[in-house]
Amino acid sequence: MKKFILLLFLGATAFISAQNINGRFSSSLYTFERYDSLNSSEQYIRAFEMLNLNLNYEKISIRSYLNYETDVMNDLETDPRLRFYNLYLEARDIMDIATVRLGRQPIINSVAGGVFDGATLTLKKTDYKLNAYFGGSVPAYQKFELIENFDENYLFGGKFTTTVIHNFQLGLGYVNKNFQPQNYTADRLKADLTPIEVEIQNKSNQYEFVTGEVNYNQQGLVYIFTRYDYDLNFNQTSKFEFDARTEAVKNWAINLYFNYRQPKIRYNSIFAVFDYGNTYEVEVGTDYKINSMFTITGKFGNVQYKDENSQRIGLGLSTTYGSVNYRKTFGYAGELDAISLYSGYTFLEGLLTPSVGLSYTNYKLSPDDEANNITTLMVGANIRPFRTLSFDLQGQYMDNKIYKNDMRFFFKLNYWFNLNI
Repeated sequence: MKKFILLLFLGATAFISAQNINGRFSSSLYTFERYDSLNSSEQYIRAFEMLNLNLNYEKISIRSYLNYETDVMNDLETDPRLRFYNLYLEARDIMDIATVRLGRQPIINSVAGGVFDGATLTLKKTDYKLNAYFGGSVPAYQKFELIENFDENYLFGGKFTTTVIHNFQLGLGYVNKNFQPQNYTADRLKADLTPIEVEIQNKSNQYEFVTGEVNYNQQGLVYIFTRYDYDLNFNQTSKFEFDARTEAVKNWAINLYFNYRQPKIRYNSIFAVFDYGNTYEVEVGTDYKINSMFTITGKFGNVQYKDENSQRIGLGLSTTYGSVNYRKTFGYAGELDAISLYSGYTFLEGLLTPSVGLSYTNYKLSPDDEANNITTLMVGANIRPFRTLSFDLQGQYMDNKIYKNDMRFFFKLNYWFNLNI
């Protein structure tokens, strides 16, 4: 309770001194039916209240993003629950070079992305940028509290990027994330082969990576992205990614994607002793713009596993009124044929935007298995009477051998606000 009183006090103080207050409030309801047994079910109406609030004074801001969830009809064991995704102080353009963030904030990293409690320092000057961070892991369910045993549940790292070479962006990063697993007991044998119960305590080291990036962008002609991740705990290459796109030929675009990946396993996990093997993934694709209304796309991909391989094909037609897509997979990953249609269009200068989506999928895990199918239907509408207010309504239907005639409904209200004091 003391934490919330302190939060309200700080918020009130910042509110009084703020020059600008902006953000978004959303309220939504989601209904579904859950079967506890073959002949017994209960209806649920989940309620979610989201607030994104920013208090700004010159180059200083307090930014927050929180969510409150509960059930209107049948409370779950964890209801109600308040999640704090963001709550941090931000000071920008200090001496025209630095930005500082302090508090619960997002981290964008392919190894340890999410949110953390701590500090971030960003230095930017001309073609050079350095971003460094240090903090602790967030408690389960984003509770408004600091995690226990901070010395065992921390992360730190940084990334340096430069665009000093024309059309190129070069980057070098490092991340070290630690998470303390829960202790557990297991039976072990003594020297005389009599069993004893032993408490297993694992170390907290989880991920430690260095990363490198080389990106090239010649506007309107060629875009190339490459990334390399090296796992310092296992002393091996974790991932190499290459993604390229060219639009050098009028109305045509060609994509090439390559990915080499080792399974990303926590260093302190028992799964680290198994040999899963790595994967090589290659995909080529193209799209052709017929005119301003129609574009055709096509892709083919192959994934090489340790001893097997799998392929996929994708075909699509995109229009100003919607899209039609077909997807097929075969090989080690199973056999699947899926077709989907989606359409959405805005009327009355943005007041009404109806949408509809339909898909049918036929799949089986291997050629000798029995085929299964699933049908899904989505019908919805966005109503926006004012620029700052919108309503979303959506009905969802699914039918297969597990979920027969499954109906769900979703409603959401969005309100944007921006107030200068």
